[in-house]
Amino acid sequence: MRSFDAVLEAELAELAALGRHRACPELAGLSRTDVEVSGNPRLSFCSNDYLGLAEHPALPIAATEAALREGFGASASRLVSGDFPTHRRLEEALARFFGRPAALVFPSGYQTNIGVLTALAGPDDVIVSDALNHASIIDGCRLSRARVAVYPHGDADLAARHLAESRGARRRLLVTESLFSMNGDSAPLESLAAAAKAHDALLIVDEAHAVGVLGPQGRGLCAAAGVEPEVLIGTLGKALAAAGGFVTSSRVLRDLLVNRARSFIFTTALPPPVAAAALAALEIVAGPEGERRRAILRAHASSLAPRLAALQRSRPGVGDVETVAGSPIHPFIVGTDAAALDLSAALANRRLFVPAIRPPTVPVGTARLRITLSASHTSADLDRLIDALRPPA
Repeated sequence: MRSFDAVLEAELAELAALGRHRACPELAGLSRTDVEVSGNPRLSFCSNDYLGLAEHPALPIAATEAALREGFGASASRLVSGDFPTHRRLEEALARFFGRPAALVFPSGYQTNIGVLTALAGPDDVIVSDALNHASIIDGCRLSRARVAVYPHGDADLAARHLAESRGARRRLLVTESLFSMNGDSAPLESLAAAAKAHDALLIVDEAHAVGVLGPQGRGLCAAAGVEPEVLIGTLGKALAAAGGFVTSSRVLRDLLVNRARSFIFTTALPPPVAAAALAALEIVAGPEGERRRAILRAHASSLAPRLAALQRSRPGVGDVETVAGSPIHPFIVGTDAAALDLSAALANRRLFVPAIRPPTVPVGTARLRITLSASHTSADLDRLIDALRPPA
């Protein structure tokens, strides 16, 4: 009998043969754009630090003050050892920012989606979910034990049909991302909201990649569309450059999550210094500096998108994606896993850091470079990227 390690080595070899073996790059440096990868300087186009706040001095100052005031680790779950003042201030600020009655913070965005979906749905319920929703949503659907109906990406009509066909369910949930993490395109939020209302379903929208970046004051695509879902989910670890996830909702729904969301109940709370850094970032996002950084990001997106689209069209047989205006996410679809790895390696030779994104993160045949922009990039940085992507003459 083979050892268990030998069995695992065979599984890893299968992944490698498919071009899907992955490892974490060794990163160093204060900036999320000018980085060191395995000791080599690189210009990064893969960070979710969309506003460039990861190196903003206000965040470590707030974190240090909170650590000196409240200690570092939270030591236990909030139901066991209690809330720290910083947790409460952060949740109050999130509720005000989104104009919602209440907010609840989780240790990660992944845990937020898992907690919401398993708390609100069960075996007698139906969840209608976009085909390209994030893995945390997919896993939350599975763990809820609800019946899951998956509709083609962005197809609000078919989502409505699934809701109509599930009238016998105890509860129906319609869940989508707003800005899709691998495509940079948006959900048809107004149509989905209308479908949810027509069929008495709960609308759950994950704004993880839109928070801080899109919509009025960076309040996301729901605010831009005038849509108010029953549950709005976001993250503190992308544009806000800290860590954690959150829900904004009614007070009674928040109370239910505190009592039923297992990924909130049975985990150590977010460390107070991390919560303090997120609060400092939120204050920047909501103020003039946040708007200035969003304006820079919009200008970068407006400059990059048409040039990338032209390069994309030069690759026969490879489709492109229409990204949201101002989106920091720009997929450059290559097709095969090997081609994406080769292009990523070619960019690395030009001192650019843009990892290949392959299945299962994206559908088979759509391996890509997921190019992400930051307010910390310069126009010259964008020119350098485009020049490196241009095929040899």
